[in-house]
Amino acid sequence: MSVAKKEYKRITTKSLVDMKANGEKIAMLTAYDFSMAKIVDGAGIDVILVGDSASNVMAGHETTLPITLDQMIYHATSVVRAINRSLVVVDLPFGSYQSDPKEALRSAIRIMKESGAHAVKLEGGKEVKESIKRILHAGIPVMGHLGLTPQSIYKFGTYTVRAREEHEAEKLKSDAKMLEKMGCFAVVLEKVPAQLAKEVAESISIPVIGIGAGKDVDGQVLVIHDMLGMTHEFNPRFLRRYADLHAEMTQAFENYRDDVKNKDFPSDEEQY
Repeated sequence: MSVAKKEYKRITTKSLVDMKANGEKIAMLTAYDFSMAKIVDGAGIDVILVGDSASNVMAGHETTLPITLDQMIYHATSVVRAINRSLVVVDLPFGSYQSDPKEALRSAIRIMKESGAHAVKLEGGKEVKESIKRILHAGIPVMGHLGLTPQSIYKFGTYTVRAREEHEAEKLKSDAKMLEKMGCFAVVLEKVPAQLAKEVAESISIPVIGIGAGKDVDGQVLVIHDMLGMTHEFNPRFLRRYADLHAEMTQAFENYRDDVKNKDFPSDEEQY
């Protein structure tokens, strides 16, 4: 049975909580530049995440760790200029919040002031509690991120599914409830068993956005380059490709190359 969808002129953190309460799923995608964000916003996507995945898909790094706060602000500023409706959430990059709550607040303030974004996202539970608390006390909305936390890849040593073992699953559930109690407006769950994600979503009142966390959460997020088929080497189970832009773009570039080489472009109609 489909749920009647309310029309939101602008998406806010309250809109997302209302969506969960009304049973309406939340659609979230990443974006890192003006042109792509404008299309995403125009398509009615609820949340745009300026993810630290820019480190991978925009800069070519192996992990998300190298991207800097300045670079995240640059990408976020480009995205914010494009949007009319979507809520823009920006990842706090590795090293900008983990060790010092005061630094975490400074990083979050810079993102909000310099980019015009609407919220920040950071990875971790109890271990970053003080950083989250300080950011929230400053009036900055925070989205949590539990499960597979890519900024901790060298700690885990693998991108495999998290929280299969009972002790880790219990910590994840505890951390989710803690984030809700502290005042976070939503939580991303990445690469965790679907049944666990369902339990978490049912146990807290704030939205749970999944990526590789099954269908019984409150919304879904994908990296835009992955779902458009631009990164064709990446093939996790949770990824659904809605286009094959790698093939289409390659063909377009080859056609352009051939037309230039064969002197077919520009034609008489395409010159002054």
